[in-house]
Amino acid sequence: MAESTLRRAPLSRDRVLHAAVSLTDVIGIESLSMRKLAQDLGVVPMALYKHVANKDELVGGMVDVVVAEIDPPEHGTAWKPAVRQRVLSARRTMLRHPWVSRAIETRQAPTPAVLAYLDSVIGMFRAGGFSADLTHHVMHAMGSRVLGFTQELFTSPEPVDPAVHAAAARELAAAYPNVAEMALAAAHEDASIVGSGCDDQFEFEFALELLLDGFERLHERRWTSAARAR
Repeated sequence: MAESTLRRAPLSRDRVLHAAVSLTDVIGIESLSMRKLAQDLGVVPMALYKHVANKDELVGGMVDVVVAEIDPPEHGTAWKPAVRQRVLSARRTMLRHPWVSRAIETRQAPTPAVLAYLDSVIGMFRAGGFSADLTHHVMHAMGSRVLGFTQELFTSPEPVDPAVHAAAARELAAAYPNVAEMALAAAHEDASIVGSGCDDQFEFEFALELLLDGFERLHERRWTSAARAR
């Protein structure tokens, strides 16, 4: 369909939300405004308010559009591979839309699509025989990782001159030897949020596997939080 035809197509809530997602993928959530979105759609800003009441409702709808991209689990899959597949699909989705994690974290309440997604993941554990009690603690342990993102312990600094980086590394080693040793212990890549060059995907999957293995052991032991009361 030609661009001119798209511009003449009547607005709908769905079109507004998808356009907002595409625009925000380019300019970032901080730069998104109703004015910029209207300009991108070729309409006056007031036309948007027939479909979204304000920017908060717009962002909520955008979150739901993105969460809907997460692949559903294959029918009949055991709980462990089903959860793994669901979470890793969520991660791929969040990496395609890097602004979404912040939009989710800063909202006062989950959107309908986020609630439906969480409900589906909880259902996987319950279908796998997990008690409601264990599943409650499992979801706490997963945290935002269940949605494909996490706040890492170490964040990557802006690129610096190699000589400056080397000098900083020497100072770090002198003051904090254990941190420096850990930082140098793994293979690295340049674009990372875990640390200077850590392999983010590996670290995410490593932690996910640890969690899933731990959940499996607790489930097999018929673990319950009732022991805390004693």
